[in-house]
Amino acid sequence: MQLSVNGSDTFTATGGKPFDASLPAVVMIHGAGFDSSTWALHSRWFAHHGYSVLAPDLPGHGRSAGKPLKTIAEMADWTAALITAARASKARLIGHSMGSLIAIETSARHPDKVSGLALIGTAATMTVGPDLLKAAEANDTAAIDMVSIWGLGFKAELGGSLAPGLWMHQGTQRVLQEAKPGVLYNDLNACNAYQNALTAAAAVKVPATFILGERDMMTPAKAGKTLAAATPNARTVVLPGAGHMMMVEQPDELLAALQ
Repeated sequence: MQLSVNGSDTFTATGGKPFDASLPAVVMIHGAGFDSSTWALHSRWFAHHGYSVLAPDLPGHGRSAGKPLKTIAEMADWTAALITAARASKARLIGHSMGSLIAIETSARHPDKVSGLALIGTAATMTVGPDLLKAAEANDTAAIDMVSIWGLGFKAELGGSLAPGLWMHQGTQRVLQEAKPGVLYNDLNACNAYQNALTAAAAVKVPATFILGERDMMTPAKAGKTLAAATPNARTVVLPGAGHMMMVEQPDELLAALQ
Protein backbone atom coordinates (compact mmCIF):
# COMPACT_ATOMS: atom_id res chain seq x y z
CA MET A 1 0.00 0.00 0.00
CA GLN A 2 1.01 3.65 -0.32
CA LEU A 3 1.34 5.88 2.74
CA SER A 4 2.33 9.49 3.14
CA VAL A 5 5.09 9.67 5.76
CA ASN A 6 6.42 13.12 6.60
CA GLY A 7 4.85 14.34 3.37
CA SER A 8 6.62 11.79 1.16
CA ASP A 9 5.03 8.88 -0.72
CA THR A 10 6.04 5.58 0.85
CA PHE A 11 5.50 2.06 -0.47
CA THR A 12 4.73 -0.46 2.25
CA ALA A 13 4.17 -4.16 1.71
CA THR A 14 1.49 -5.66 3.95
CA GLY A 15 1.97 -9.39 3.47
CA GLY A 16 -0.99 -9.84 1.15
CA LYS A 17 -3.68 -8.52 3.48
CA PRO A 18 -4.93 -4.95 4.00
CA PHE A 19 -3.39 -3.24 7.00
CA ASP A 20 -5.81 -3.22 9.94
CA ALA A 21 -4.78 -0.87 12.75
CA SER A 22 -7.00 -2.75 15.21
CA LEU A 23 -4.71 -5.81 15.05
CA PRO A 24 -1.25 -6.12 16.65
CA ALA A 25 1.16 -4.41 14.27
CA VAL A 26 4.53 -5.61 13.03
CA VAL A 27 6.98 -3.32 11.23
CA MET A 28 9.71 -5.10 9.25
CA ILE A 29 12.77 -2.95 8.46
CA HIS A 30 15.18 -3.97 5.72
CA GLY A 31 18.96 -3.69 5.62
CA ALA A 32 21.41 -1.49 3.73
CA GLY A 33 20.72 -1.21 0.01
CA PHE A 34 17.74 -3.55 0.14
CA ASP A 35 13.96 -3.02 0.14
CA SER A 36 10.72 -4.57 1.33
CA SER A 37 11.24 -7.69 -0.81
CA THR A 38 13.55 -8.83 2.01
CA TRP A 39 10.40 -9.81 3.88
CA ALA A 40 8.46 -11.52 1.05
CA LEU A 41 8.09 -14.78 2.98
CA HIS A 42 7.87 -13.66 6.58
CA SER A 43 5.50 -10.74 6.02
CA ARG A 44 2.94 -13.16 4.60
CA TRP A 45 3.13 -15.45 7.62
CA PHE A 46 2.49 -12.62 10.07
CA ALA A 47 -0.27 -11.11 7.92
CA HIS A 48 -2.10 -14.46 7.85
CA HIS A 49 -1.66 -15.22 11.55
CA GLY A 50 -3.40 -12.37 13.33
CA TYR A 51 -1.05 -9.45 12.72
CA SER A 52 -1.09 -6.37 10.56
CA VAL A 53 2.18 -5.89 8.68
CA LEU A 54 4.11 -2.86 7.49
CA ALA A 55 7.22 -3.77 5.50
CA PRO A 56 8.26 -0.41 4.05
CA ASP A 57 10.75 0.60 1.43
CA LEU A 58 12.75 3.19 3.34
CA PRO A 59 12.85 6.66 1.74
CA GLY A 60 14.72 6.59 -1.57
CA HIS A 61 14.65 2.79 -1.64
CA GLY A 62 12.57 0.50 -3.82
CA ARG A 63 9.26 2.15 -4.69
CA SER A 64 9.39 4.88 -2.04
CA ALA A 65 9.92 8.50 -2.97
CA GLY A 66 12.30 10.95 -1.34
CA LYS A 67 15.99 10.87 -0.62
CA PRO A 68 17.68 8.27 1.59
CA LEU A 69 17.95 9.40 5.19
CA LYS A 70 21.52 10.02 6.29
CA THR A 71 21.61 8.71 9.84
CA ILE A 72 20.19 5.86 11.90
CA ALA A 73 18.57 8.45 14.20
CA GLU A 74 16.72 10.02 11.26
CA MET A 75 15.59 6.57 10.12
CA ALA A 76 14.35 5.81 13.65
CA ASP A 77 12.30 9.01 13.77
CA TRP A 78 10.92 8.14 10.33
CA THR A 79 9.91 4.67 11.55
CA ALA A 80 7.94 6.21 14.41
CA ALA A 81 6.28 8.53 11.89
CA LEU A 82 5.41 5.50 9.73
CA ILE A 83 3.60 3.86 12.63
CA THR A 84 1.66 7.08 13.24
CA ALA A 85 0.82 7.43 9.53
CA ALA A 86 -0.64 3.92 9.53
CA ARG A 87 -2.78 4.90 12.55
CA ALA A 88 -1.30 2.16 14.69
CA SER A 89 -0.66 2.90 18.34
CA LYS A 90 2.53 0.85 18.54
CA ALA A 91 4.28 -2.01 16.76
CA ARG A 92 6.70 -4.85 17.19
CA LEU A 93 9.81 -3.94 15.20
CA ILE A 94 11.66 -6.63 13.26
CA GLY A 95 14.90 -5.35 11.76
CA HIS A 96 17.67 -6.94 9.74
CA SER A 97 21.23 -5.56 9.81
CA MET A 98 20.86 -1.79 9.34
CA GLY A 99 17.19 -2.34 10.11
CA SER A 100 18.12 -3.78 13.51
CA LEU A 101 19.96 -0.56 14.38
CA ILE A 102 16.95 1.45 13.26
CA ALA A 103 14.69 -0.73 15.41
CA ILE A 104 16.73 -0.43 18.59
CA GLU A 105 17.20 3.32 18.12
CA THR A 106 13.44 3.72 17.54
CA SER A 107 12.80 1.87 20.79
CA ALA A 108 15.10 4.25 22.65
CA ARG A 109 13.80 7.45 21.02
CA HIS A 110 10.10 6.52 20.78
CA PRO A 111 9.39 3.88 23.47
CA ASP A 112 5.66 4.56 23.32
CA LYS A 113 5.63 3.34 19.70
CA VAL A 114 7.34 -0.03 20.30
CA SER A 115 5.79 -3.20 21.77
CA GLY A 116 8.72 -5.56 21.11
CA LEU A 117 11.95 -6.03 19.18
CA ALA A 118 13.44 -8.74 16.99
CA LEU A 119 16.95 -7.92 15.81
CA ILE A 120 18.38 -10.10 13.05
CA GLY A 121 22.05 -10.08 12.06
CA THR A 122 22.88 -7.28 14.46
CA ALA A 123 25.94 -6.01 16.31
CA ALA A 124 26.95 -3.46 18.92
CA THR A 125 28.86 -1.63 16.18
CA MET A 126 28.56 -2.17 12.42
CA THR A 127 31.95 -1.05 11.20
CA VAL A 128 32.16 -1.11 7.40
CA GLY A 129 35.52 -1.80 5.80
CA PRO A 130 37.12 1.11 3.90
CA ASP A 131 37.32 -0.88 0.65
CA LEU A 132 33.60 -1.58 0.72
CA LEU A 133 32.75 2.03 1.59
CA LYS A 134 35.00 3.34 -1.18
CA ALA A 135 33.50 0.99 -3.77
CA ALA A 136 29.95 1.85 -2.71
CA GLU A 137 30.67 5.58 -2.86
CA ALA A 138 31.94 5.15 -6.43
CA ASN A 139 28.88 3.05 -7.35
CA ASP A 140 31.36 0.32 -8.24
CA THR A 141 29.81 -3.12 -8.79
CA ALA A 142 32.58 -4.48 -6.56
CA ALA A 143 30.53 -3.21 -3.60
CA ILE A 144 27.61 -5.42 -4.61
CA ASP A 145 29.98 -8.36 -5.02
CA MET A 146 31.44 -7.81 -1.55
CA VAL A 147 28.03 -7.58 0.14
CA SER A 148 26.83 -10.71 -1.67
CA ILE A 149 29.92 -12.79 -0.93
CA TRP A 150 30.28 -11.73 2.70
CA GLY A 151 26.56 -11.70 3.36
CA LEU A 152 25.70 -15.28 2.50
CA GLY A 153 26.84 -18.26 4.53
CA PHE A 154 28.93 -21.07 3.09
CA LYS A 155 26.04 -23.43 2.39
CA ALA A 156 23.99 -20.69 0.73
CA GLU A 157 26.77 -20.08 -1.79
CA LEU A 158 26.57 -23.75 -2.81
CA GLY A 159 22.82 -23.64 -3.45
CA GLY A 160 20.04 -24.99 -1.31
CA SER A 161 17.34 -22.37 -1.87
CA LEU A 162 13.94 -23.59 -0.70
CA ALA A 163 12.46 -21.98 -3.82
CA PRO A 164 13.27 -24.33 -6.75
CA GLY A 165 15.39 -22.78 -9.47
CA LEU A 166 16.48 -19.73 -7.49
CA TRP A 167 20.10 -18.93 -6.69
CA MET A 168 20.47 -16.95 -3.48
CA HIS A 169 23.70 -15.23 -4.50
CA GLN A 170 22.29 -13.84 -7.74
CA GLY A 171 19.03 -12.92 -6.07
CA THR A 172 20.93 -10.84 -3.50
CA GLN A 173 22.92 -9.14 -6.23
CA ARG A 174 19.84 -8.37 -8.28
CA VAL A 175 18.10 -6.49 -5.47
CA LEU A 176 21.23 -4.43 -4.81
CA GLN A 177 21.63 -3.71 -8.53
CA GLU A 178 18.12 -2.25 -8.59
CA ALA A 179 18.93 0.28 -5.87
CA LYS A 180 19.35 3.88 -6.98
CA PRO A 181 22.93 5.19 -7.27
CA GLY A 182 24.28 6.25 -3.90
CA VAL A 183 21.75 4.31 -1.81
CA LEU A 184 24.09 1.50 -0.75
CA TYR A 185 26.84 3.96 0.20
CA ASN A 186 24.37 6.12 2.12
CA ASP A 187 23.19 3.15 4.16
CA LEU A 188 26.63 1.64 4.79
CA ASN A 189 27.92 5.03 5.88
CA ALA A 190 24.98 5.42 8.28
CA CYS A 191 25.78 2.02 9.83
CA ASN A 192 29.48 2.82 10.05
CA ALA A 193 28.81 6.14 11.80
CA TYR A 194 26.25 4.86 14.30
CA GLN A 195 27.71 4.51 17.80
CA ASN A 196 24.62 4.57 20.00
CA ALA A 197 23.57 0.91 19.97
CA LEU A 198 24.79 0.02 23.47
CA THR A 199 23.20 3.13 24.98
CA ALA A 200 19.95 2.47 23.13
CA ALA A 201 20.02 -1.18 24.21
CA ALA A 202 20.22 -0.23 27.88
CA ALA A 203 17.05 1.85 27.45
CA VAL A 204 14.97 -0.97 25.91
CA LYS A 205 11.89 -1.69 28.00
CA VAL A 206 10.20 -4.33 25.84
CA PRO A 207 11.02 -8.00 25.14
CA ALA A 208 13.85 -8.29 22.63
CA THR A 209 14.92 -11.31 20.57
CA PHE A 210 18.37 -11.39 18.99
CA ILE A 211 18.66 -13.77 16.03
CA LEU A 212 22.25 -14.32 14.95
CA GLY A 213 23.95 -16.37 12.26
CA GLU A 214 26.63 -18.76 13.45
CA ARG A 215 28.71 -18.07 10.31
CA ASP A 216 27.77 -14.43 9.78
CA MET A 217 30.83 -12.60 8.43
CA MET A 218 29.20 -9.15 8.36
CA THR A 219 27.84 -9.01 11.91
CA PRO A 220 29.54 -11.91 13.73
CA ALA A 221 27.47 -13.65 16.38
CA LYS A 222 29.97 -12.59 19.06
CA ALA A 223 29.21 -8.93 18.30
CA GLY A 224 25.47 -9.57 18.42
CA LYS A 225 25.80 -11.28 21.80
CA THR A 226 27.59 -8.20 23.15
CA LEU A 227 24.57 -6.08 22.23
CA ALA A 228 22.17 -8.65 23.65
CA ALA A 229 24.06 -8.66 26.94
CA ALA A 230 23.45 -4.91 27.23
CA THR A 231 19.71 -5.28 26.60
CA PRO A 232 17.28 -5.95 29.47
CA ASN A 233 14.80 -8.80 28.95
CA ALA A 234 16.65 -10.15 25.90
CA ARG A 235 16.89 -13.67 24.55
CA THR A 236 19.36 -14.85 21.92
CA VAL A 237 18.91 -17.45 19.18
CA VAL A 238 21.89 -18.53 17.07
CA LEU A 239 21.05 -20.24 13.78
CA PRO A 240 23.64 -22.98 13.12
CA GLY A 241 25.52 -22.56 9.84
CA ALA A 242 23.68 -19.37 8.86
CA GLY A 243 25.35 -16.31 7.40
CA HIS A 244 24.01 -12.77 7.42
CA MET A 245 21.10 -13.25 4.98
CA MET A 246 19.02 -15.48 7.23
CA MET A 247 15.70 -14.55 5.59
CA VAL A 248 16.64 -16.56 2.47
CA GLU A 249 19.24 -18.92 3.91
CA GLN A 250 17.12 -20.36 6.72
CA PRO A 251 13.61 -18.90 6.42
CA ASP A 252 11.88 -21.60 8.45
CA GLU A 253 14.38 -21.47 11.29
CA LEU A 254 14.19 -17.68 11.29
CA LEU A 255 10.39 -17.78 11.47
CA ALA A 256 10.55 -20.19 14.41
CA ALA A 257 12.89 -17.79 16.21
CA LEU A 258 10.59 -14.85 15.49
CA GLN A 259 7.61 -16.74 16.85
